[in-house]
Amino acid sequence: MSESPDRTPLPRSFFDRPVLEVAPDLLGRVLVRRTEEGRMELRLTEVEAYAGAIDPGSHAFRGRTPRNASMFGPPGHAYVYFTYGMWHCLNLVCGPEGEASGVLLRAGEILRGAELARPRRRSARKDAELAKGPARLATALDVPGSLNGTDVCAGPDAPLAVLTGTPPSPSLIRTGPRTGVGGDGAPHPWRFWIADDPTVSPYRPHTPRKRRLDPARADA
Repeated sequence: MSESPDRTPLPRSFFDRPVLEVAPDLLGRVLVRRTEEGRMELRLTEVEAYAGAIDPGSHAFRGRTPRNASMFGPPGHAYVYFTYGMWHCLNLVCGPEGEASGVLLRAGEILRGAELARPRRRSARKDAELAKGPARLATALDVPGSLNGTDVCAGPDAPLAVLTGTPPSPSLIRTGPRTGVGGDGAPHPWRFWIADDPTVSPYRPHTPRKRRLDPARADA
């Protein structure tokens, strides 16, 4: 008996497309995380696209580094990075191999395994907040840096996979500037989310960091 459409794993060809096609098409898809504790499933409700060499907001804008190497492909792999010295964030690599692009998974609804996520997200007041933001999503699903480069199309035993799920009606998809992105990349409307979904994170514009004044130079 074949699997129902919503339980079918997405093929690599799904990710082997331009990032601005893949990103909105990931909404409603189901991310699967397999751990030693058990299986978790999350319906994606908010994502952001990052387009490599043409995108000043992308980690790969200035070329390949040891940190961003996974963004250069192949498509259908995970790019996990560490931010603010505290949190991991999960991206899905897409587009042709060698042309760095990826989709940041910003938020989602945990459909299965919430009991595994709650101890990791004790500050969440309700389940809708468990994965409400990219660092919270990675924390709730126990996504460590060791999953960087993981093939999400590797089959049923892979630690990460994406199922077809149930994409929302196009009338429910919203788009706008990416959260916290400044500079020339700030205006790009490359954040996509499902309208009125309670798991979507609040938008915050980029806030430039204030330089601390050295007291020794205050009167210089």
